[in-house]
Amino acid sequence: MRSIFFYLLLLIPTVAFAVPTIQPAMLPLGTGTDATAAGTARMVGAMLEYTRWPTPRPVVRFCLAGTARHAGRLADISLSNGAQLQFSSVTGSASARSEGCDALYIGRLDPAPMQGLIADTRGQPVLTIAEDDPDCRSGAIFCLLYAPQTLSFQLNIDAVSRSAVRIDPRVLRLSKGGY
Repeated sequence: MRSIFFYLLLLIPTVAFAVPTIQPAMLPLGTGTDATAAGTARMVGAMLEYTRWPTPRPVVRFCLAGTARHAGRLADISLSNGAQLQFSSVTGSASARSEGCDALYIGRLDPAPMQGLIADTRGQPVLTIAEDDPDCRSGAIFCLLYAPQTLSFQLNIDAVSRSAVRIDPRVLRLSKGGY
């Protein structure tokens, strides 16, 4: 009986299932002195487009914290819904919540202050974007990933679930590690 079972198993064709590899969306940066800043502005603009706040924002209060190396062209962002960006800086002991930020872009910042800023936004309608966190461990919603001549991002699902903003689920498919 065992031998019959064994032979039947040999007769069953084996099917190898190929799992498709999903590549993250990679934005080519082009050339020029401000190509990285221009690419960053395009990527951040797209992130803002796919973010929904609990109530519509005619003005998105966009705060910058830390030393942002690639934020030089963020003022070029134009949103399709006509919302304007209003820029301000978060410095020292100020919090994103007390500054009234709708979006928080974090440049180079020591881990403890960065995590403190991000922790302050949990449960609040604040989109957080980390420029200098390639492992995406800070707790920011989006982490920008710079590579030679390209820019991509990682979406932190845990951070999205802890936030009062909603990110279009299709963005997950474009992010590093997306499914």
